[in-house]
Amino acid sequence: MQRVSHFMSATLIVVIFSWLAGCGRRTGELEVLCGNSFRAPMEELAKMYEQETGRRVEMSFGGSEDLLPKVELKAAGDVFVTHSPYMEYTEKAGALLREVQVGYLAPVLVVGKGNPKNVKRIEDLAQGGLQVVLPDPEFSTCGKMVFKLLEKKGIKEEVLKNVGNDLVRDHSQVGNQLKLGARDAGIMWNGVAHEYRDALEIVPGPYEYDETIRVSVMGLSYSKKQEELKKFLDFVEEHGQKVFSDFGYVKEAVQK
Repeated sequence: MQRVSHFMSATLIVVIFSWLAGCGRRTGELEVLCGNSFRAPMEELAKMYEQETGRRVEMSFGGSEDLLPKVELKAAGDVFVTHSPYMEYTEKAGALLREVQVGYLAPVLVVGKGNPKNVKRIEDLAQGGLQVVLPDPEFSTCGKMVFKLLEKKGIKEEVLKNVGNDLVRDHSQVGNQLKLGARDAGIMWNGVAHEYRDALEIVPGPYEYDETIRVSVMGLSYSKKQEELKKFLDFVEEHGQKVFSDFGYVKEAVQK
């Protein structure tokens, strides 16, 4: 009798949590799992979709590394917005239905307005006395790419002396440090730098990284809203590249 009681209690808990998870999302509403770096363009796309179709989507934001387990376990989401290599991980998990490429992530060299330290290229990050902020390679694909390039150029140790303890996990921290004048220069994703264009400048230069990082909106194979999902992906295919381009997610932006 006690075992039955425990079973009924456990079942009730599962039901309650399932009910709570469903609250706040209307029937038929798509759930979009969106990497933090793509918040601005995806919110714009979602607004356009709602205006054109009258249908809403629910946006859930987080780091791609934090959202991926939900996709691998097929536990949440109808759409996953992320960048390579997370698309490959999604496909490997058998969760990819359809991919729509919408843009590129590219590391860009950024400085404060007016470029007071006259930083012209990545090599200048090694000059003495410059205060530099970089994404932490332990948490960031961008950070990994930057460290690899610095090693390739033979300037990693000199640049890290200028970084000190200022390896950051979030690209907005790079933007905020420069905006407040706490640092002279840094490197961050192009799209995030675009959000700080009122306070920062992107230093134009050649694309020197080995990797090309694509940004994709992916329909998930386990979605129970396949008809609505197809409509949304068709809409993204028509409008996504233009919207992401407007928000700075273009590789060519650093090749001026």
